[in-house]
Amino acid sequence: MEGWEIPMGAAIAFGAGAFGTAWAQSRIGSAGAGTIAEKPETAGTIIVLEAIPETLVILGFVVASMIILMVK
Repeated sequence: MEGWEIPMGAAIAFGAGAFGTAWAQSRIGSAGAGTIAEKPETAGTIIVLEAIPETLVILGFVVASMIILMVK
């Protein structure tokens, strides 16, 4: 690696995905807790909705890995 640009780009790719996931899960979690308190039968749906934003972190990790490994 020649400079700081490549690792910084990978860090931004991963960090932005992690930040977006944290923000989404905070909103979904608080709304989901209220929903489960009122209707306990919706717990399975809320758990699935809470897990969906994790794909954003995985995508950020894949992009960061591609930046590190592919760019020479």
